[in-house]
Amino acid sequence: MNKSKLTMLFIGMILTTSVWAINPYKYTVDLTRVSDDKVYVELTPPKIKKKEITFYLPKIVPGTYAIADYGRMVSDLKAYDKKGRELEVERLDDNSWKIKNAKKLRKVSYWVEDTYDTEKEGPDIFQPAGTNIEAGKNFVINTAGFFGYFEGMKKQEFELNFIREEGFYGGTGLKPEKVGLPVSASVSLEGNTASAAKFMDRFSVEDYDRLIDSPLMYNKADTAIVKVANADVLVASYSPNGKITAKEIAGSISEVLNAQSEFLGGKLPVDKYAFILYFTDQPVTSYGALEHSYSSFYYMPESTIDVMGQQLQDIAAHEFFHIVTPLNIHSEEIGSFDFNNPKMSRHLWMYEGITEYFAGSVQVKHGLISPEEYLGVLSNKMVTASQFKDELPFTELSLGALEEHADQYFNVYQKGALIGAALDIRLRELSNGEYGVQDMMADLSKKYGKDVSFKDDQLFDEIVKLTYPEIKDFIETYISGKTPIPYKEVMEKVGIDLVTDGSTKQYTLVISQSNIAIKQHDGKPTLAIGNEDALDDMGRALGLKKDDILIKMNGETIPPLGPDINAFFGEQYQKISGGLETMSMTVLRDVDGELKEVELSAPNKQVDVPSPLTLKFTENPTEKQLALRKHWIGNN
Repeated sequence: MNKSKLTMLFIGMILTTSVWAINPYKYTVDLTRVSDDKVYVELTPPKIKKKEITFYLPKIVPGTYAIADYGRMVSDLKAYDKKGRELEVERLDDNSWKIKNAKKLRKVSYWVEDTYDTEKEGPDIFQPAGTNIEAGKNFVINTAGFFGYFEGMKKQEFELNFIREEGFYGGTGLKPEKVGLPVSASVSLEGNTASAAKFMDRFSVEDYDRLIDSPLMYNKADTAIVKVANADVLVASYSPNGKITAKEIAGSISEVLNAQSEFLGGKLPVDKYAFILYFTDQPVTSYGALEHSYSSFYYMPESTIDVMGQQLQDIAAHEFFHIVTPLNIHSEEIGSFDFNNPKMSRHLWMYEGITEYFAGSVQVKHGLISPEEYLGVLSNKMVTASQFKDELPFTELSLGALEEHADQYFNVYQKGALIGAALDIRLRELSNGEYGVQDMMADLSKKYGKDVSFKDDQLFDEIVKLTYPEIKDFIETYISGKTPIPYKEVMEKVGIDLVTDGSTKQYTLVISQSNIAIKQHDGKPTLAIGNEDALDDMGRALGLKKDDILIKMNGETIPPLGPDINAFFGEQYQKISGGLETMSMTVLRDVDGELKEVELSAPNKQVDVPSPLTLKFTENPTEKQLALRKHWIGNN
């Protein structure tokens, strides 16, 4: 190629890149402008080439497996031409708007309401996928709830600008382009009054898929950084009453993160990752976390690190492993997600099941939990999995997770993890211990990576090619087939007995259906001890007696029967199972015909609870069993 042609090609490449870069979506969100629990959003759109175009907010996002209808939260959407004249907009449904004369479109504006306390009708949105707007306090920005896209235009760059108060920080897995630009010098938003106390942060992402994969949270800065292998791991926290800090959380999870780094070979596929944690002081009926490729978002009841430490480690271990899948291993259905007409993948056994398996496996292999504790984790999953349809092929469960099999979805964290354990043991058996699920996932990551999607119906064939011909039979029998996993047979290979008439040790709330009664106290239905003989060892240690009226647990008042009581006992169980040394109860007891407050306390301990099955190490395992067990769960 001669010099002139090379020069022309080089210029052409520059022009092509420049055209792509100067025609992004440009969003601005004014976090200082809140009205009726809503914030103002303004969009400078990319150039539109159609006479009419549809603007969407997502109906659903990856990882939730539930309809959300985020567009419900948008109101007063308007479109303008370059002279500020309104264009005709028709709202088609909850999540879409048709804009007329779209070639003239120069600006879109609308207001967004949050999901955490909305009274709008529609599906409940899982809080880690939701949004929060608390003026001057906190903004949870799960991007699906704030930003939309135009039909056929998801693969363009998105620029995000956030106007914020001084001292606010945006916790995210994204790397900012600009931080703290004075608003007066950077942007002039309709209705915005610029001042020295307002600043703007700017982020850019390559397309809409990455945008929806990138939550943010703005509040007064409470952050910490943990260096894990080649990655900077950000912990960003919001605790309304300051009960827990980012520094404490970072200290709690750093050990498991470093163990995960070793588990993955000492190098992570990301160089920045963010744990974004929102703690609520309101009663909760559900809480949890949602994974993303470069971050994870947590919605949890506010408590102290002493109470929440182990729980945070367990959840963080699961979510952090999602940097393997779906970031590096995903099907076309996930790699280019259809946010308004989604198609499900058949591989939830891998996306969530193997991830959940790794979360426990890494902890036992690196000594963060004991082998006995790990057997307890697995046996609990077996018990819980037995409540679901064991003969339902996991591929069918995955494909029907949105509708037909929605009631079976939670089994992906139970049987899905057990599929991982059984597959790992089978691979170790075939390779004399040298190759397991950990190696299989590493090989799949090398084959695909974050930029290449696999075909959903071809993954099993690829796994067989990477591993052993016998794995085809395992897949067709236990993953895509209807045959229940023979847990007794699988566990015998590693010297573990499955006992069906045993018991397991666990922490207890003391009260249960077998020992509780309802009594009226101060005109309200209140919990009391109805059957003293049915108390467990902890209840007997406390000295509870028949007809005791329960008024406090561990120093906190027990609410009357009603909507708050489940959340109360959920928090108490976190305390009890999270390292509480002394358990206490305050009761009203009849003493010589008069009700008197009596303080009861005893050292907190685990008690024997009957279990439909328990896993226990074989008393006299063979050398073969011990060798395979060592390869499976490490030198324990």
